[in-house]
Amino acid sequence: MQQVVLVIHLLLAISLVCAVLLQKNEGGGLGMGGGGQGGGMGGLMTGRAASNLLTRTTAILAAGFMCTSLTMAIMAGQGRESKSILDAPLPAIEKLAVPSEPAAPVAN
Repeated sequence: MQQVVLVIHLLLAISLVCAVLLQKNEGGGLGMGGGGQGGGMGGLMTGRAASNLLTRTTAILAAGFMCTSLTMAIMAGQGRESKSILDAPLPAIEKLAVPSEPAAPVAN
């Protein structure tokens, strides 16, 4: 089950990056405005309709990405004995090798 969610998560991540990179720059970010209207999409879809479609697609992909992230976090937490890392006992600290008697001073 975890592998299926992980594959879906990776596909959503790649799709989300592509959807964000395909969106048109609205300008104003660094003072670099984009010129022109629509981007030459032909008669099929206007620039505004393409922008709305990409915005909706990005929002849906982002919601799916968050859902799969939460699902993987919940699945990773199942099957553990303690609910918190603070509830787990501390690991035993091994004693350092200390000689029982101090070494005799070396004479010159």
